[in-house]
Amino acid sequence: MVVETLFQRTILPNGLRVLTAPMPHTRSVTVSIYVGAGSRYESDEMAGASHFLEHLLFKGTAKRPEPGEIASAIDGIGGSFNAATDREHTVYYCKVASPHFPLALDVLMDMMRHPTLDATELERERFVILEELAMVEDSPAQQADLLIDEIMWPDQPLGRDVGGTPASVTALTRAQVLDYTARQYVPNNVVVSIAGKVEHDEVIERVGELTAGWEPGEVMPWYPAIDESRSHLEVRYKKTEQAHLCLAVRGIPANHPDRYALALLSAILGEGMSSRLFMEMRERKGLAYDVHSYVANLLDTGSFGIYVGVDPKKATEALKVALGELASLKSYMTDLELTKAKELSKGRLLLRMEDTRAVSGWVGGQELLLGQVLTPDEVVEHVEAVTVDDLQRVANRLLVEDQLHLAIVGPFRTDKRFAPLMRL
Repeated sequence: MVVETLFQRTILPNGLRVLTAPMPHTRSVTVSIYVGAGSRYESDEMAGASHFLEHLLFKGTAKRPEPGEIASAIDGIGGSFNAATDREHTVYYCKVASPHFPLALDVLMDMMRHPTLDATELERERFVILEELAMVEDSPAQQADLLIDEIMWPDQPLGRDVGGTPASVTALTRAQVLDYTARQYVPNNVVVSIAGKVEHDEVIERVGELTAGWEPGEVMPWYPAIDESRSHLEVRYKKTEQAHLCLAVRGIPANHPDRYALALLSAILGEGMSSRLFMEMRERKGLAYDVHSYVANLLDTGSFGIYVGVDPKKATEALKVALGELASLKSYMTDLELTKAKELSKGRLLLRMEDTRAVSGWVGGQELLLGQVLTPDEVVEHVEAVTVDDLQRVANRLLVEDQLHLAIVGPFRTDKRFAPLMRL
């Protein structure tokens, strides 16, 4: 089945979805392979398995048994490749000059279909991942980011590090990793997304050859969000030069029609050097160097929040400013702010679409998570349709006092100075 759009889409008999975004004016091709494997698919016992497996796929295949053979295949043609694991997917990508597209596809599909998952390499990589977790532990900003998720979604996959814990990573066995691979790395749970100077028919032919005999399977479901909080405020003591604050509320799912309005609210609040937070906290008060807002849209929930790194002595003042700016979103919004936010959002999106890696990710990510691909023009239409009334409605629905969550990492033993400020 082929659907003719700006992106062409073919579903192979085994359920593998292949999408191409021809960009004939470019000189590169990016191959991205998206897998429905992430921390939301993992039990507590399996925490970190998706991330562990992502590392292992670079450690050798039947065709390229040594890790260096995989790396040199791409390095030798001047390409770049990497992978990333998140809550709801794992992606492997490779960007090369267009004449080398067949090799890039061959390397990634070889990793996907024929990894050796060698026991010796697994044990070696286990220590590498433990070092990665230790690096996160030494980063207070990342710790604050993890802590806010832990507060909003306690005792569930959404509330823990995608990489797992030192205990879970230490305990994972090769048999568990093999079983997880067999369940999740099946063609009906995979999307191949290719953007650049390619022809759809050629892509389908090559992918078909490389995936012959790859049988579909029964994929494990992901764990739904449980929106229950034990606590709305947590302080984690760490002797640091800065206090790291994350202030957040639960947001909306990735397919919710109000996602465009929420994205524009974030742009007005804390994205860019003319945003409310930046102007008030950095330009007028000189409180912080890094202050910004963010939106995360997940399959069945989401978050909307603020991060600020600040001198511990000024942490309470920074929190007051952040809360004040959140409250202001509920009370007033100007047409000028909305226009600026729309232009910021559209500009970022359209500029990204000049890069084959960004386009490949745009197509593949939407297909895997949402089952459809909106074109940039369609998204722009949705953005343009948002009104000031939409912004006020969404702000007043989400920015509710009893939904505020605050995570602080810094040189504080208690939350006494912060708890009384949690008001909107």
